[in-house]
Amino acid sequence: MKRIGLIGGLGPEATVDYYKEIINAFKNGDRKPEYPEIIIYSVNMWDFLEMFKRKEFDKACGYILEKIEALRKAGADFAAITANTPHLLFDALQQKSTLPLISIVEATCHEVMARKLQHPGLFGTGLTMKADFYPQVFQKKGINIAVPDPDDIEIINEKLFSEIELGVFKKETRDLLVSMIEKMVTGRHIDSIILGCTELPLILTKNEYAGIPVLNTTGIHVKEIIHYCRGN
Repeated sequence: MKRIGLIGGLGPEATVDYYKEIINAFKNGDRKPEYPEIIIYSVNMWDFLEMFKRKEFDKACGYILEKIEALRKAGADFAAITANTPHLLFDALQQKSTLPLISIVEATCHEVMARKLQHPGLFGTGLTMKADFYPQVFQKKGINIAVPDPDDIEIINEKLFSEIELGVFKKETRDLLVSMIEKMVTGRHIDSIILGCTELPLILTKNEYAGIPVLNTTGIHVKEIIHYCRGN
């Protein structure tokens, strides 16, 4: 098996979820599991986000590339970033990375195509919902992505950073998010919802809301990571 490298801390709650998901995937009932080797570099989320807010994208890219190189030196054979928003830099990172990288966006696009979905909605940080790195990948496959109304984008972003990223999961926040999905089903005719922040599956835990499937980007990404780890 290939040794896994993870850039974590973006945020910490999702990093824990990745670790648990990877380990659980290697449990085989009564058989003794053969767990993969995993190296995690947990970065300072707030330092990274400040670079994004100041639009210092070259600096942010260099910051992540330093961590990828540290993973390589520690013995990792490939790497993945345990968050969606940094994938705004994915093309630049991939070009300069000293390790192969597994994209959460590409993995999610493969999942959407495999399920024959046509018009997914996207939740995530404000940066993710306003940027074009998700639409660009999906449009190459003829799939258009819908995002919430501007006011809802700001509310989702605020809830992410004031509660969910900190491990605070309130019922009223869950109900609010579900109501936004229902609104997009009615108004945007979405047939699925992409949880484009790896903390969102920690509060929206069901496989379906408002009658449409939920696409858990953590689980989808982990599946691709395991596939690559096993050399497939």
